[in-house]
Amino acid sequence: MHYRSTPAQLVNTPLNWNNRFHQLGAGFYTPLMPQPVPSPYWVAHSQPAAQLLGLNDDWVKSNALLQAFSGNQILAGCQPLASVYSGHQFGQWAGQLGDGRALLLGEANGLEVQLKGSGLTPYSRMGDGRAVLRSSIREFLCSEAMQALGIPTTRALCVTGSDLPVRRETMETAAVVTRVAPSFIRFGHFEHFAARGQTDALRTLADYVIERYYPACLHTEAPGGNAYAALLQQVVERTALMLAHWQAVGFCHGVMNTDNMNILGLTLDYGPFALMDAFNPGHICNHTDHAGRYAFDAQPDIAHWNLYALAQALLPLVESQELALQALDTFKPLFAKHYHRLMCAKLGLREDSSADAGTLIEDLLVLLAHDRVDYPIFWRRLSHARMQSHYEPVRDLFIDRLAWDAWLLRYQELIALYQQGPEADLMLKTNPKYVLRNYLCEEAIEAARHKDFSAVQRLLQVVTHPFDEQPQAQAMAGFPPEWASRIEISCSS
Repeated sequence: MHYRSTPAQLVNTPLNWNNRFHQLGAGFYTPLMPQPVPSPYWVAHSQPAAQLLGLNDDWVKSNALLQAFSGNQILAGCQPLASVYSGHQFGQWAGQLGDGRALLLGEANGLEVQLKGSGLTPYSRMGDGRAVLRSSIREFLCSEAMQALGIPTTRALCVTGSDLPVRRETMETAAVVTRVAPSFIRFGHFEHFAARGQTDALRTLADYVIERYYPACLHTEAPGGNAYAALLQQVVERTALMLAHWQAVGFCHGVMNTDNMNILGLTLDYGPFALMDAFNPGHICNHTDHAGRYAFDAQPDIAHWNLYALAQALLPLVESQELALQALDTFKPLFAKHYHRLMCAKLGLREDSSADAGTLIEDLLVLLAHDRVDYPIFWRRLSHARMQSHYEPVRDLFIDRLAWDAWLLRYQELIALYQQGPEADLMLKTNPKYVLRNYLCEEAIEAARHKDFSAVQRLLQVVTHPFDEQPQAQAMAGFPPEWASRIEISCSS
């Protein structure tokens, strides 16, 4: 492998760096420098993400930061590293993995900053350590769009590009995404040390996570007073909440391997994702997922499976299978509770409306699936219909209109029973008008391939204000074109 161990130049910036993960010790990572790319250029940036780091509005005018976020120079105070982890991929133990194309620069303003696509690392295996423009734009846009939807997620600060050729299915060009999150620690980090029988390292990692992110676990009143069981419980709760958000908004991740599951319950690693157009519970967004392991309706069960893998890794610390199972057994009821709350909000119903609301939701999803109704458009039209008491535009979405009429009657009866009016006002703030459909990504990417990056920035502006009307962007809220159904996304990036 050819990777840099020394920086070409240190760059001073207004960012104050901390390197707490670095302090865990050499067994957790390999220190190394990013590999440079020729003639980098800005592709896109997120000012809200920049504000999280304390960067002022002029940061994108800085050539020093352009070079640093492309991997050509090192920011003063950083100690870049690639972390080691393992994991299950498509249900099979994959052994050692690690940051094969990502480098953690350190912490700034309490947030970890990571370059993705910055070159070879000792964990690249058969990969080249690079990311391409196509996938980098997708990850950048979806990270920020999910945040705007209120879904727990890692963030994206910027994308830089280079004309450096990178081969995937075809020849493409290189890009680097700068990602931001409280932590990029994955379930696979714990699996790595557990699989090797390195209990001391496992404990060091768990203690670090508890101290940094779950300090309440140190004062737990859980059975046995076990901080590690409490940690597992907290991860179960956050993962259940994240999955409820995914299912409510129609988000498909595509590659829910344990090494893509974040210990803080943040959506991580945007690869072959999709926000559904026509509602299809069995939708598979990753065309290399031939068995449909990560189909949309399988996601909650896969998350539960992944939590079992995490629990197995933590068992040497928890030291009680009973305590671990108690935590795991809370996932399904927690997921159901959060999902019911979110779906009631989408319908403009109070969470405590009635047990009938659950049946109403289930029956609605059957109708949407049967007629392949466009998921975002349905919810937005329903929001307006509820406000105006005029449901014909919603009825027009269905083929089986008698079935819709029967469902609508039950919906209106439930509204009348609980005299729910004010909740309708919240529907337009719950059901987005704009979501990051794959075809919108493809159009922005195609423009970017011709060095027109304005389309990416315009799309970012729209999808980060998903509940606003934005009449100038009305076309982005319409039905997808016919060719959108033929888009295929794979793990390749």
